[in-house]
Amino acid sequence: MTSVIDLRSDTLTRPTPAMRRAMAEAEVGDDVYGEDPTVRALEERLAALFGKEAALFTPTGSMANVLAVRTLVGPGQEVLCEARAHIARAELGAHAAYTGLTMRTWRDPRGGVDLPVVREMFAPDMGPFFVPTTAISVENTHNFAGGAVTPLAHLQALKEYAGSVGAGVHLDGARIWNAHVATGVPLADWGACADVLAVCLSKGLGAPVGSAVVGTADAVAESRIWRKRMGGGMRQVGILAAAGLHALEHHVDRLADDHAHARLLAEAAGGDPDTVDTNIVVVEREDAAAYVAAAREQGVLIAPVGPTTVRLVTHLDVDRAGAERAAAVLARL
Repeated sequence: MTSVIDLRSDTLTRPTPAMRRAMAEAEVGDDVYGEDPTVRALEERLAALFGKEAALFTPTGSMANVLAVRTLVGPGQEVLCEARAHIARAELGAHAAYTGLTMRTWRDPRGGVDLPVVREMFAPDMGPFFVPTTAISVENTHNFAGGAVTPLAHLQALKEYAGSVGAGVHLDGARIWNAHVATGVPLADWGACADVLAVCLSKGLGAPVGSAVVGTADAVAESRIWRKRMGGGMRQVGILAAAGLHALEHHVDRLADDHAHARLLAEAAGGDPDTVDTNIVVVEREDAAAYVAAAREQGVLIAPVGPTTVRLVTHLDVDRAGAERAAAVLARL
């Protein structure tokens, strides 16, 4: 099993020895009381990186998204998002279950912002007959669109429009680090495009657990209450926050390696490497399940994401030699 190359997701990484040392040596306290110094250091670091007032550490990205969106959308209100957005397709309806909100979606081939369609969809408060739009959500990079990066200018235009109609903007930035490295755009510039963000430390950055809500002090204070209400209050969690701090310090710039490996795999699989923005490769096959099974037989684990669609994700635990071995298998298939 040590020879298996696992490309199913970038959530599969294991802590590096240096990260484990940082976790073992972390100073801790009770975070429900706001007394864990390592958690506080992580939250302050994240807020500063994105140019926001505050941040809140959460155990999962799904919880961070639910908390972030509910600061903008209440029961009986709606959020607009792209049809394949993670908040719409991969969080088990949590937003409706916890917040009582509704969603409407637009479709874009690369998961981006179709601003004319968003303008047409937007519903102002028209009294007790219609559901009002109070937020627009975007995902960058977009998971199910193959790790595509939505250009900064598109998000800036969306933020300007949303402000003009009194709507908030939520950015699902689970892989915003990949967008940052792929484009060179500072994290604070991405942060300025949204009122509230959810960012993840346990995907490309390689921490074992952890995400965060990043936004205004009021949004984070409200999210802290709801985190506890949802069962997400954690105690000496600085052990996990230390992994996030280590990842921010050591694992951001190296994402460029994952992006290069993804382009190598795309070419081997018969795709166009120029369409691969970051670390996710999506390829079409006549029978996704059969293709996945054939790759597994040759020591490469990949994931079906539809009857004819397969996803490969590069990450910290796949080095250049592993990527080349996987590419050889994909080329044969």
